Amino acid sequence: MGDAPLTTQQKALALNLDPATYGVFAEIGGGQEVARWFFSVGAAATGVAKAISAYDMAVSDGLYGPAQHYVSRQRLEAMLEHEFAQLSQQLGPRRGDATTFFVFADTVATRSYGRPANGRGWMGVRFQAHPHDPPSEIVLHVHLLHASALHQKEALGVLGVNMLYGAFYQRETPSGLIASLIDDLSRERVEIDMIRFAGPAFAGIDNRLMALQLVERGLTDAAMFTATGDVVQPSEVLHGKPILVERGSFRPATKLTLDLLERARQQFVEEPEVRDQEPVVLAEMTLRSLNAGADVGHLDYSHAGGAPPDRNGRPVMGRDGAARRCRDDQDEEALRLSDD
Repeated sequence: MGDAPLTTQQKALALNLDPATYGVFAEIGGGQEVARWFFSVGAAATGVAKAISAYDMAVSDGLYGPAQHYVSRQRLEAMLEHEFAQLSQQLGPRRGDATTFFVFADTVATRSYGRPANGRGWMGVRFQAHPHDPPSEIVLHVHLLHASALHQKEALGVLGVNMLYGAFYQRETPSGLIASLIDDLSRERVEIDMIRFAGPAFAGIDNRLMALQLVERGLTDAAMFTATGDVVQPSEVLHGKPILVERGSFRPATKLTLDLLERARQQFVEEPEVRDQEPVVLAEMTLRSLNAGADVGHLDYSHAGGAPPDRNGRPVMGRDGAARRCRDDQDEEALRLSDD
């Protein structure tokens, strides 16, 4: 088989056959598309402790607590927390010495008769790198781009298998893990616009650089992180908000840079459509800036995380195509990023 990546079937079977991995699948909204792979490839009894889909909102609230939005990062985190705590409590005393427990969860809205738009959702895996370890976590946000609801669900299943396999077998090289997320998929089928690594398995990981990997590898047109370095999904920040963008390399962000941005903000808030609202201020950097000179590297992006002004400054990293669209028609690009 050489260096060819494993197929989705091979990845699911490898996880099922691994005597150390054992876990739960909790899926809402897109069917049990990820769990289905693990049941269909065989040996599920050695890898799957439970599969659950809490479709009814009241049932979901009873398990995971009330939620303002069901397709949200908050709901995903509640699912991971509840299921991992229950799994550890119920099986830890009996299997904990030899088992690395995991919970895979997703909450997704796919295309349907009542919802003709593209699908989108949150996916996450909480897992132990070694028995008795505190859990580590990978969380991502995905857009499902296929015109068919069936194909959106198929893509969701493949992506989930890739994510879980990467957590256990590719975590030592997070950039390779990110690249493998679209094995057996394509950029035409999925867009991953946010990813976050956390926990002891990813000690020292800079999530800003992982966001840059999404852009560099073409998994998304733009990624976003806050001035404090936290990665965010764009619509969480931009939806329904007036947006002020400054583009540059910010090497460094000088007093002149900050003064220009503050004066632009003062004028912007006087616009009739913006008055009485606090705009979201974005500092945009592009891969063109990253490749502009031999001395420019990935650290320029991470150093820029604290460079924009302290008024909600959020650096945005975009590919050249995205940067051109933003330059030619900022409103259209902002609306695209904030489409919820």
